[in-house]
Amino acid sequence: MKKILLFVLSFLLVGTVIAQNNVYLIQENFNESTLPSGWTTMGNGTNNWYISTSNISGGKPNEAHLSWTPFFNGISRLVTTPVDLSDVSSAIMSLKHYPSFYGMNQAIVGVATSSDNGVTWNSVWSEQYSANGQYTILETIDGPDMGKSNVLFCIYFEGNSSVISDWYFDDFEVYTVESLGVELTSIDVPSIVNHGNHAINFTVRNTGSTAIQSLKVRYIIDGETFEQTFDTNVSSMEYKQLSFDSEYNFLPDVNYNLQVKIMTVNEDYDDEADNNLSKEIVSALGYTQMIPMIEHFSSSTCGPCVSVNAKMAELTANHEGEFTYTKYTTNGPQLGDPYFTEEGGARMEYYNVMGVPQTFLNGTDQGNAAVTEDNFANALDVLAFANVRGSYTIENDVINIIADFMSYCDMENVRAFVTVNEKTTVENASSNGETEFHHVMMKMLEDSEGNIMSISAGEYQRLEFSYDMSSTFVEEMNDLEVSLWLQNYETKEIFNSHFAYEKSEHCYPVKEMTATTDYDFTYLNINWEAPENENVIGYNVYVDGALVAENVTATEFSTSDITSEVKVAEVVALYEEGRSSVGVAKIITKTDDIEETSDKNVCIYPNPAKDVVKISSISGHSSIVIIYNVMGMKVDEIEMNSDNIEVNISDYERGIYFFNVEGEVVKVIKN
Repeated sequence: MKKILLFVLSFLLVGTVIAQNNVYLIQENFNESTLPSGWTTMGNGTNNWYISTSNISGGKPNEAHLSWTPFFNGISRLVTTPVDLSDVSSAIMSLKHYPSFYGMNQAIVGVATSSDNGVTWNSVWSEQYSANGQYTILETIDGPDMGKSNVLFCIYFEGNSSVISDWYFDDFEVYTVESLGVELTSIDVPSIVNHGNHAINFTVRNTGSTAIQSLKVRYIIDGETFEQTFDTNVSSMEYKQLSFDSEYNFLPDVNYNLQVKIMTVNEDYDDEADNNLSKEIVSALGYTQMIPMIEHFSSSTCGPCVSVNAKMAELTANHEGEFTYTKYTTNGPQLGDPYFTEEGGARMEYYNVMGVPQTFLNGTDQGNAAVTEDNFANALDVLAFANVRGSYTIENDVINIIADFMSYCDMENVRAFVTVNEKTTVENASSNGETEFHHVMMKMLEDSEGNIMSISAGEYQRLEFSYDMSSTFVEEMNDLEVSLWLQNYETKEIFNSHFAYEKSEHCYPVKEMTATTDYDFTYLNINWEAPENENVIGYNVYVDGALVAENVTATEFSTSDITSEVKVAEVVALYEEGRSSVGVAKIITKTDDIEETSDKNVCIYPNPAKDVVKISSISGHSSIVIIYNVMGMKVDEIEMNSDNIEVNISDYERGIYFFNVEGEVVKVIKN
């Protein structure tokens, strides 16, 4: 677990924690580049066990995996070194794993024990899977090998290896259970949140044999400490998510360190001495609609690819305009798809694709099947903290691309990916009977590792490309599409994606945006400059994610309909045919250079005003009226030769103005 020294010391000052740890008999995280020392393979497929640098099963890199090749049919075992269980009557086994199967329910995976050096094996857990995905196994072991002194454990596969692509697994643990114990397994607050109030959730696991009835838990964030006692019921080995009663208000564009600590269990100290976790959380300026990115590995020589392609065609037909798609053709399983590219091969290596078909949704492996409706719907519902827009034009064989990648929080060293695809191809038909293929990648710009960029919160980075497509497999230049996406290269998380607007001028965003409010937070003024091109038809204005003005034609928006809670403004440029730019977002700043005086020797009316305001002064002598805008800039200076004058404000922009008359300041709203 993560440990923050100062955090730990602060708790040590409270009192001494007396703890008894569970005893780990096996604790293997597969962090080395080779199989653990002393571990062996038995049965069939003895050369199919590897260590991968991936973390597909849900642990940290590295992880172990079983490959389908070289082909075998039977039982294959990965066997541990002997374990002494002579004083152990029962234990707990846990395992994270990811089955990636072609044929569901056609093979068995499991864990078994043997006390006669592998002659006889007793299964302690086994499963046939109907769906690919991440699973965490937690089983009590109380079989015939308990109490023996020389016990082998094995992770095994039983069946025909052709029904799998790979089987990944990590964090294999076997341990004894103490009477009272709880493990803080995770802090369930996303790494990026929209600014505002959010629940502080966490998950615990009862690692003891006694049911948990109460937990005292503390969290510290931004120097504030919160503590709560939870009345609950968590059975032995059960996981449970809990939530603090009060939500925490995250301010925009702030990085937080959230620390959670279990203080007591059942009004006593628990058996886990190190029950604290820490998590870095970024509070974003806002969010936008997620457009899920589909990456699909396939081949015209692959028989199982036919049904997956058909299901993907059905899915995308049901969600037109809601996805981005790139299909990489592969150089197998036979001689390979003739449209295979080096960039596609590198992308296979990046995702550790060992066979086709295989699909990925926003960087998450969907296995050897099509993306399901449920998974796609879940991806659509995720908040996106980045936005992507682009356009392309074609001149002869040259494609010209402009793409903007915008982020609502600071993003360091993220990768922007750009692929040029052909919507439909036919000339790569081979041996699987298909005659048409869709979204086939022809070129990745600049290369397969993407374009490294760092983006400041509320702003965007631009990429521009010109590429001669005559050197690719393109069949028809008028049948191209461009996929754009922004990705964390380490975790594989995709922040957002979009197809570039087809054969059109780029939708440029606004420039030089400011958002200010007056000193008492009653009036909001947003200003910006028009985009680089002249084809913009209007602007949408958002405040804290809510659309407050639609199709604004001016380059300024003001309103008095706000609350003290508003924090962020955003402007999006609009173009013909429903096209739009990425937004530009700014934290709303308070203008307090000019303060309205409380003395009333000066009267200005009407207020608010549209065309004319009247100024009345009781001083009885001439003076100068100086008028400032909400930014504190002087916009006018008028000589007041009498006690009463009129000022024409019809040419002023709508907003807040401050009239300074003989040192007295009056706020005037121009409608």
